Amino acid sequence: MTTTSEAGLSGAVETLDKPRHAPAGPVPTVRSDEDLPYRVVSSQVRLRARLADIWGSHELFVFLVRKELKVKYKSSVLGLLWSMLNPAVVLMVYYVVFKYVLKNPTPDFALYLFSGLLVWNLFSTVLPGSSSTIVANAGIVKKVAFPREILPLSQVGTGAVFLFFQTIVMALFLLGFQYSPDWTYTPVALFALVDLLVLTSACAIFLSAVNVYYRDVEHLVGVLLQAWFWGIPVVYNFNLVYVELLKHHLHWLLGLYLVDPVTPLILAFQRFFYGQVSVSNIPGYAHYQVLAGYPYHFFLEMLAAVLVASVLLLLGALRVFSRIEGNFAEEL
Repeated sequence: MTTTSEAGLSGAVETLDKPRHAPAGPVPTVRSDEDLPYRVVSSQVRLRARLADIWGSHELFVFLVRKELKVKYKSSVLGLLWSMLNPAVVLMVYYVVFKYVLKNPTPDFALYLFSGLLVWNLFSTVLPGSSSTIVANAGIVKKVAFPREILPLSQVGTGAVFLFFQTIVMALFLLGFQYSPDWTYTPVALFALVDLLVLTSACAIFLSAVNVYYRDVEHLVGVLLQAWFWGIPVVYNFNLVYVELLKHHLHWLLGLYLVDPVTPLILAFQRFFYGQVSVSNIPGYAHYQVLAGYPYHFFLEMLAAVLVASVLLLLGALRVFSRIEGNFAEEL
């Protein structure tokens, strides 16, 4: 397992000691502290070397993900089955409530809702955990030399495992409802998954580093995520926002709405799993639009833009992390 050098800590400055015993001969002139020579230990690690360091620690990454899963379900009879049982119960509750109680006009609204929640659940569960992961693992951070970015990335890995089990639950419900995804959009969904993992990793690395210095960050993240949830088309149709903005001639605001990197990912997952763009057999609606009616190439263009932005954010997060991690041990 590759480890980073202890000499790579940022901002470490070593003052050279003065000789304790003066040599024979004339007494040397006493120099002030300001005149003492300093040796600066550079903290700048090339980004390529840092990425190689992280990749070389993939065994540690796997170990931390397995440890996180074992701790979560320790002494549990069902173990990892809970990660499937929980979304299954949630999906059943959504089905009963929105079909028989709230009478939502969207056909199979539970499937529509859960297809968007697949994206949001990963994003919203990883960020709070990753923001506090450096602080929570202060013991090993201060004593062991390893790429500290592995800690927030392990949170992303754990979230990806849960996403896998939630997708299995989604597939079982699609079979139960005899509902077929739009298989032509499989590349779009996979593209969106890559975007999601890169974007989440960038946010996780950045927040984990900043939270070491400002402990309010982890609490602020939870508040912002609650507000953010209502700004994405999960519990309401994207078409409702689209129609209202066009009605008031707010085309620029529609573009701003799509700038949110999570929105295109949710639209892509909904387009693949749910598939029904519009429905014509809804009582009281001549033509009910459910999903965004964008063409295939528009989804690819949106996801390509999100990927470019996510990669830039990831590189920026790694640079910020490398610059401020030198004082982690002191802050912790």
